[in-house]
Amino acid sequence: MPVISLPSLPAASPLIPHGEAAAYGDLLSPDPHTEAELTALLRLLSARPPTRIASVVVGHSRDAASISAAAAFVEAWRATGREVLAVIDWPEVAASWLRAANRFTAEEPDAWVVAAAPLGWAQMSRRLRHSTAWDPARTYGFASLGDSRIPALTGPATLQGMRGATADGGSVWTIDRGWVTQQVPDPPTGSSPSPRGTL
Repeated sequence: MPVISLPSLPAASPLIPHGEAAAYGDLLSPDPHTEAELTALLRLLSARPPTRIASVVVGHSRDAASISAAAAFVEAWRATGREVLAVIDWPEVAASWLRAANRFTAEEPDAWVVAAAPLGWAQMSRRLRHSTAWDPARTYGFASLGDSRIPALTGPATLQGMRGATADGGSVWTIDRGWVTQQVPDPPTGSSPSPRGTL
């Protein structure tokens, strides 16, 4: 009996279905970053074990606060003598985010840094996981991305391991199995961090 080849099914779309985001309320543009937030984010990348992060790719959405935060990070990072391989931006609304995702992952950085509005980043990160070799565990964000609605929109595995700084610079947020948690960073003495709870 001859073998019949069935056509392969198209991969599921990574885009958030129309209207689904509305169930999570208004995902507003981010507030301007704070100096404490920027300092904490730089400290977080500097403390990353087991190897030193020397090169980054920075991504941002096109709202004024994200553009400003990305520019401030780039300036501060370069001032430490480390390298910014590329700065990539993306819109809040796009046909597929594929072009931006490919540009975001074209280089091979030690880490990615993101300053973005929540909904656009949710769409972008779903495309990144679907279509590239991007690693969320090597990705760091400003405070606006430590929002529990983002992993709810993207699915629990999409942003697994992503982390960032809170606006006051006093805590680190981490995405783990769809939850966003906050911890006080390890103090210089090396004692363990104390949990701040789940968002």
